[in-house]
Amino acid sequence: MKTTNKSLIIIGAIVFVVLIIFGSKMFYIVKPGEKAIIFRPFTNGLDTTNVFDAGFHLVAPWNEFIVYNIKERKTEETMDVLDMNGLSINVEVSVRFNPDFKKLPFLHQQFGEDYTNQLIIPEVRSTVRQVMGRFTAEEIYSKKRAAVEQAIIEEATSKLNDNFIITKAVLIRSINLPPDIKKAIEMKLQQEQEALAYEFKLDKEEQEAERKRIAAEGEARANDIINSSLTPELLKMRGIEATVRLSESTNSKVVVIGSGKDGLPLILGNN
Repeated sequence: MKTTNKSLIIIGAIVFVVLIIFGSKMFYIVKPGEKAIIFRPFTNGLDTTNVFDAGFHLVAPWNEFIVYNIKERKTEETMDVLDMNGLSINVEVSVRFNPDFKKLPFLHQQFGEDYTNQLIIPEVRSTVRQVMGRFTAEEIYSKKRAAVEQAIIEEATSKLNDNFIITKAVLIRSINLPPDIKKAIEMKLQQEQEALAYEFKLDKEEQEAERKRIAAEGEARANDIINSSLTPELLKMRGIEATVRLSESTNSKVVVIGSGKDGLPLILGNN
């Protein structure tokens, strides 16, 4: 009985020592927003099939349990790039991303835990340089800025997605040109705006002149039609009709027959 108790004590002590020595390599807690992969050096190496979810995990001490933060992250980069003509442009870019947790083993296999510096930053820098090298400084700064930004977003997103990264956003925070170049471009843009405003004014005046011409021609045609329809007989008939209506009114008047022009009655009233 004493021997059994002694054996249990020895075993317990051994287990306790093992837990102290290897406990940090055996017990893992994966927190929310994290995923983990495992490397088994004595069997099949990196496990590319299983990705471990949040929770408690017991791992053999000789295996490596690698925990990844899969929450959305952001990196900001400031770089100098060259435009189509070799002009230096300073650009500030920010990228929001997170690793595709379903493909964490492959990301680890190709780029490791420092994938931000090994993959994200180099790819974004390369993409920005390639895209901006296809445009002039004036296009990048003003005329085609939206197109430049869209090209950078699409190309960077495509490259990162192909390498197990989910890209949430690629933002061009600022594009800075040398002061003299910026001033020259702004002056040119201002002159172009003034020229467009002047052309708009001329077009508006031409349209108003055309409107008045059309209105005048219409009025002239209307007058011609009216004048051609007013024959002496029609005028005499209208005059007689008007005289009859006046004679039938209650107002006091004097009607002189045959005293008006063309023999029309002449009506003299007291009003």
